[in-house]
Amino acid sequence: MNIFPLADLLASQRAGAEPWVEFLSVPDLTLGLYVLGAGAVDDQEPHTEDEVYVVLAGRSRFTAGDETRDVGPGDTIHVPAGTPHRYHDITEELRIIYLFAPQEGTRAG
Repeated sequence: MNIFPLADLLASQRAGAEPWVEFLSVPDLTLGLYVLGAGAVDDQEPHTEDEVYVVLAGRSRFTAGDETRDVGPGDTIHVPAGTPHRYHDITEELRIIYLFAPQEGTRAG
């Protein structure tokens, strides 16, 4: 069993140069923490794997494909592989757990 305390994940993310920190990567999935400050720009590209986001804290709008919704704490979002998506209009720092399945990059060609 692995346990990943949020305080440790936040410290690791803040110590790095990216808005995310990957904390588990096994053949069937990748887990990470993604943090975007209020007003930040989310410039991610579509992924080759399905992705799930769980919003722990913060508020923003989220667009996937041609659909846009408000998101906040407790929301879980599934984005199918290859779908353009991004957070925008971030009004409060977002703290998001993300999951790729299978492992991130395994379907890249």
